[in-house]
Amino acid sequence: MHQASARSAVAQFPDKWDGPLRVALFSGNYNYVRDGANQALNRLVEYLERQGASVRVYSPTSPRPAFAPQGTLVSIPSVPLPGRGEYRLGLGLPAATQRDIQAFQPHLFHLSAPDWTGAAAQRLARKLGVPTVTSLHTRFEKYVDFYGARFVRPAMERYLSRFYARSDRVLAPTRAIAAELADAGLDGKVGLWSRGVDRVQFDPARRSDAWRRSNGIAEDRIALLFFGRLVREKGLSDFAEVCDRLYAAGLPIEPVVIGDGPERKWLDQRLPPARLTGHLAGEALGQAVASADIFFNPSITEAFGNVTLEAMASGLPTVSADVPSGSALLDRGTGLLYPVGDLDAAVVNIARLASFFDMRIRMGQRARQASAAYDWDSASHQVWESYLDLLGRADSVDAESPEAVPQSRAAI
Repeated sequence: MHQASARSAVAQFPDKWDGPLRVALFSGNYNYVRDGANQALNRLVEYLERQGASVRVYSPTSPRPAFAPQGTLVSIPSVPLPGRGEYRLGLGLPAATQRDIQAFQPHLFHLSAPDWTGAAAQRLARKLGVPTVTSLHTRFEKYVDFYGARFVRPAMERYLSRFYARSDRVLAPTRAIAAELADAGLDGKVGLWSRGVDRVQFDPARRSDAWRRSNGIAEDRIALLFFGRLVREKGLSDFAEVCDRLYAAGLPIEPVVIGDGPERKWLDQRLPPARLTGHLAGEALGQAVASADIFFNPSITEAFGNVTLEAMASGLPTVSADVPSGSALLDRGTGLLYPVGDLDAAVVNIARLASFFDMRIRMGQRARQASAAYDWDSASHQVWESYLDLLGRADSVDAESPEAVPQSRAAI
């Protein structure tokens, strides 16, 4: 839908433009599990409401949420996701929820997951004449490879293609993914929504020799960090295999794993030498990340790579699979990339950093400097501008605009 037709559609519902911007946000996991996607969504909602917008979030919920939500959270019916009980699958939008949405009279719908709820929200948006913005957070089409269901990948890719094509605006986290979407037929609909990092929480100054000693890491050992949810699609098997090869080569590495998830028991058995810290947050998380020496990210399913950015801000050099989330962040000497699936190349890159102290320090310093280009307000402002551009309200709403977004993160 082009801007003119979007304006015409929105005029049908709601019929008044004199109030604050109202956004209905649909999520598969807004706050019941802590991950990069819902961190970005909560940061966005906090920013939008600071600009005077009103945001109502429709998501599955849990009796034990991971953190307090931003905005107004409305629970939708859901069931545990088969095989991944920590996540919940929304069951669409029942009549009571649809009535709640219509009473709210949103100016636009923001969809953050291509699930049943997202599809139901698309249908309702068309019925009400409200434009939709869809943000891409995860490469879902790659998940099936890790769960023995590769045969369904073509069907999933077709579904995702249709889902994004039905949106009026699609926000990609990196330029590379934006280019993929444009080449797939979405040219003219694609915008950029980057991410930010808390450079106070993640800071090389938080490095602690006492923390290393308490975790059994000797001064002459190299702490190789894995950081994130302990699930198959994050590349845990590759991490374990690379550690085995580094041991066999006689390199003095100490695997450190920060995070929790359903594969924790498997990893503990598969890689007994690893120090598994479990879930950490706040200052404890910042201290643990900064106290490592090298960050290894073997994941090929990341859309942005929040953990890579947090490791960069902590002054760590990164070795990453060469996927858009890695190549977008690791340029100008801030890390090393290896071809997807080439674990020998991953071993060589980690061995280089482990063997050359000066190289490790220089790369970590460059990574810290590069992380300064990413802050949450600038990232959230990209979404705000996409909303207003889609609605044709750019001249009528005076947003609190942060400093100009760096060229690497400007809108497509």
